[in-house]
Amino acid sequence: MLQTLQHWDAAAFQFVNASLSNPLFDAVLPFFREKWFWAPLYLFLAVFVWLNSGKKKWAIILGMVVAAGLADLTSSRLVKQNVQRLRPCNDPAMVERVVLRVSCGSGYSFTSSHAANHFAVAVFIVGVFGYVRRWVRPVALGWATAIAFSQVYVGVHYPGDVLCGAALGGLTGWAVMRLFVKRVRVVEKGAS
Repeated sequence: MLQTLQHWDAAAFQFVNASLSNPLFDAVLPFFREKWFWAPLYLFLAVFVWLNSGKKKWAIILGMVVAAGLADLTSSRLVKQNVQRLRPCNDPAMVERVVLRVSCGSGYSFTSSHAANHFAVAVFIVGVFGYVRRWVRPVALGWATAIAFSQVYVGVHYPGDVLCGAALGGLTGWAVMRLFVKRVRVVEKGAS
């Protein structure tokens, strides 16, 4: 069963990493891994929270930091260190077939911390603002999905790594959001 899943994951990786190759993705998607590329979005997010949250702005910012931090800690320290799955660009069985578009890195692959961190923040934001600002849902989840997809396209993660990272991050973001909404009363129903 595990070998079958690995086979499907490798085939899906090949499809995204090699078959979907095109000059636009080659030029843009490597930047999606860079935190400075997203600085304008992070600034917009901070301003959005600041302008739409009243006295609760610090609690929401703290919630985003806690969600991202917990997702990163869980992915990097717990899951990766125990699973120890090689990145496709470091895997002897895959390395010859990988189109590597960024530095490979020496860490492990499962789960993708980029996917976990960004989905944690995205789901937290959707949970806090998504029912009063409908446009937040597709923007936040589309942003996190683009980052996760880019990890596979540039050659540093298998699709299973990013799917499980997204699930881990999504659950973490949801749990932190529920804690903040329930305990801190970050956003009350109907508030903007």
